[in-house]
Amino acid sequence: MKYIPTIGLEVHTELKTESKMFCSCKNDPLEKQPNVNICPICMGHPGTLPFPNEKAIHQVIKAGLALNCTIAEHSKFDRKNYFYPDLPKGYQISQYDMPLASKGYLQIGLPAGEAGERNISITRIHLEEDTGRSQHPEGTDYSLVDFNRAGIPLMELVTEPDIQSAKEASAFAQELQMIFRYLGISDADMEKGQMRVEANVSVRPEGTDKLGTKVEVKNLNSFRAVEESIEYEINRQTQVLSPSGRSPEGGDAGEEVQLETRGWSESKGETFSQRAKEEAHDYRYFPEPDIPPLTFTPEFIEKLRLEIPELPQTRKARMQKEYNLTDKEVSLLTKDKELGEYFEQVVSELGPHLSKEELVKRVKLSVNYIVSDLQGLLQGISVEHKDFKITAENFAELINMIADGKISSPAAKALLKKMFETGGDPSQLLESEGLAQVSDESQIEAIARDIIAKNPKAVQDYKKGKANALQFLLGQMMSATKSTINPTVAQNLLTQLLDNIK
Repeated sequence: MKYIPTIGLEVHTELKTESKMFCSCKNDPLEKQPNVNICPICMGHPGTLPFPNEKAIHQVIKAGLALNCTIAEHSKFDRKNYFYPDLPKGYQISQYDMPLASKGYLQIGLPAGEAGERNISITRIHLEEDTGRSQHPEGTDYSLVDFNRAGIPLMELVTEPDIQSAKEASAFAQELQMIFRYLGISDADMEKGQMRVEANVSVRPEGTDKLGTKVEVKNLNSFRAVEESIEYEINRQTQVLSPSGRSPEGGDAGEEVQLETRGWSESKGETFSQRAKEEAHDYRYFPEPDIPPLTFTPEFIEKLRLEIPELPQTRKARMQKEYNLTDKEVSLLTKDKELGEYFEQVVSELGPHLSKEELVKRVKLSVNYIVSDLQGLLQGISVEHKDFKITAENFAELINMIADGKISSPAAKALLKKMFETGGDPSQLLESEGLAQVSDESQIEAIARDIIAKNPKAVQDYKKGKANALQFLLGQMMSATKSTINPTVAQNLLTQLLDNIK
């Protein structure tokens, strides 16, 4: 029997604000020193009163607008009651029945091999405070709690069970991360815990509409973990339900899937049972009595809408059309927002008087050098990093030098490396490093004659018809001149001289 997977995601994202959600403590979840960014309010001391972070509320509304949600005109905060060591109040201030945003969608591209896009429906986006962080020192029988993270603004997005595969789930999470970064509301770095994904997975027999029992896989901290954990869980549930075979946990075939929360072991590549799954009534939600209800006018919502920048999918379509980029190129320049902006700054500096044909040529050169050579030099740092020294104007000047034949491709790569190290002007570096391209035929011919004289065996190999001998000799010429000679002129002259040798 074939089983069909149904997947919904819950995505928790730490928002980028100066202070915590309900107090003035610093929002810095990466602080190494434990329990320094805390106060009586975020620690839930008696008699303290929370006050909402306005910026965090605005950020969630912007996220809702970017994801085609309906923004609530009336909203409120609620208390979610449960007891856990990392929850200092004994409850979490969250939202229940009146979230800030609801009923939206996000369009994603289908996995490789499937054409087109599909909308994934978003049930709700609400705002809450994060918990502390439990620590379990190795070799001890006790746990510690760091409350620096407790009270940090945390946005939770819940999808409908629309996702049909592990690859779709990963694609959704990646697209979401880009949108949050474009909005500037979060860095959404999964490895740093700034964005955490929980997957609700069930399978049902093909031909039936009734959904199977849902299992929640908690705290997935990479796109790889999202994809691999869902794949594993689909296979595990299929085996549990299958009339033949055995479940991965050694149970009898044909069992029922248990409603539970499971973790993901990266090292073992499998999920594991943690606890029975809670339902909403287990949390005893009730309105937060210390925070008045929230009201937003249509005018205010429209004002926030105007602050939303060009989003990834719109930028991708525009750049592809405007610059005629490949799918790989435009995907890279869209995924890395800062790199895409840098590319467009470079293009704007190429010159106003270029013909359309010449501009297309130089745009192509720009994107090639940015996505290959520059990316190699950056090694993961952003073009907005304090140590990045190449201005868009200087990069454009380098591209113009290449296009105008003033510098060869190998020399351009060497010059780019110097610019990256020093931040120097390419024209000055070209002169000081002696990298200007030589096209004078008499000079190049003299170099060719010298290389021929020094490599008699390669000359003999060429006369015997060995094609790689020519490339060897040409390489010697380029090496002897630091790749400053015009390679086309050099090859033509070298070939003529070799052919004239008896």
